[in-house]
Amino acid sequence: MPDTATTPPRFTHLISDCDGVLIDSEAVALQALLELLGPRLQNLPEGVTLQGLIEPRLGQRLVPLMQDIYKELGLPQLPADEIMAIGNAVDAACDAQLRAVPGVAQALAAIPLPKAVASNSVSARVLSALERTNMAPLFDKRVFTPDLVGHAKPHPGVYLAAAAAFGVPPGQCLVLEDSVTGVTAAVAAGMTVLGFIGGGHIAPGQEARLKAAGAHVVFSDMASLPALVAALLQPASEPQVA
Repeated sequence: MPDTATTPPRFTHLISDCDGVLIDSEAVALQALLELLGPRLQNLPEGVTLQGLIEPRLGQRLVPLMQDIYKELGLPQLPADEIMAIGNAVDAACDAQLRAVPGVAQALAAIPLPKAVASNSVSARVLSALERTNMAPLFDKRVFTPDLVGHAKPHPGVYLAAAAAFGVPPGQCLVLEDSVTGVTAAVAAGMTVLGFIGGGHIAPGQEARLKAAGAHVVFSDMASLPALVAALLQPASEPQVA
C-alpha cells in the first residue's frame, strides 16, 4: 500500500481572480454600467432587462461584453472611443468604492499555498487594488493579466502563465473564480475551480451556471474557504471531500 504520509498533495498552488473574488467591485461595475448604458438602451424587447443582459457577462472585458449585448439586441456597435469612455467611467467608479470581499484576506492567509492573481483587468489596476486593500503581501506581485500575457479570459492564457511562472503543471493549481468567463478559462487550462457566489453582484442561478461551466464546488462564504481547500489538499491516494 502507498505511504500516504509521504504522498504529496495533488494541489500545490492557488490562483485567484481579482474582481468579484478579492475585490468586491463587480456590484459597483454593474451599477455603473446600468447608469451608463440605460440612456443608450431604453427600448428593450419585452421581457428583456438591461440588468439581465449585463449580469451573465460580468467577468468579460468591456469590449466583448458590450459587443455581445449590442449583437444580441441587433443594434449597431458603439464606436471604440465611446466604449473607452464608458470603460474609464466604470473603472473610476470601482476605484472610488474599492473594498475587499469580506473575509477574503483572512481566508487566504489561512491557506498554506503560494498564491497568484489571474485577472481580466490591467496589471497596474490589480496591483493598486491589492496594495490599497493590504492584500499585496499574499501574492508577492504575482499578477497575470491580458496586458502582460496577451490573452483575456475565457482564453486560458492568464492561468497557464501563472502555472508556468510557478513552474508546476496546471493540474496542481486550485482556482478561485466568480464568473462563467473565468471558470471557463481555468477549466480550459486544466485547473480545478472553486466558484465563489458571495459577492454583491451575484445574480440568481449563478451557482448552477458556474457548475455548468465546470466549477468543482461552489461556495458563498469566504470563512468556509480554508476548510474547502484543506479537504482538497489531502494526498491523492486518500478519498477527497468536495
